[in-house]
Amino acid sequence: MMAGTMLRLGTYQFSINNAAYQSLQRSTEYRWAAQERVGALDALQFTGFGSDTITLQGVIYPHFRGGLGQVDKMRGTASLGFPLPLVAGTGRVLGIWVVESVSEGQRIFATQGAPLRQEFTISIRRYDGGLRSLLPF
Repeated sequence: MMAGTMLRLGTYQFSINNAAYQSLQRSTEYRWAAQERVGALDALQFTGFGSDTITLQGVIYPHFRGGLGQVDKMRGTASLGFPLPLVAGTGRVLGIWVVESVSEGQRIFATQGAPLRQEFTISIRRYDGGLRSLLPF
């Protein structure tokens, strides 16, 4: 990966030079079924994995680095409607993920309404549909 890369989702790259995120929140769920018992705590049985989600929040200063189209590129990547590989800047492959939402806020405006500051949040979820579900037929 290129120097300064923080994370890559498909072909979209979060890096120091464009959409650098300031926080990464990951939540992984594990499912346990409870069986009630008389006079004792519930018996728990592991039934599998729940959702695995990542939320990235960041600030873009488009006139400083990266330009105005960065959030639009995130939306373009999401609108492909395909599961995408997620790779950390260290080169670690984190699996296949889908984009669930992209949100944007704008502050401080230049002439013609161009934002000088954009906040973004992108939420992604780990995809576990198997390789067969990625085939077009």
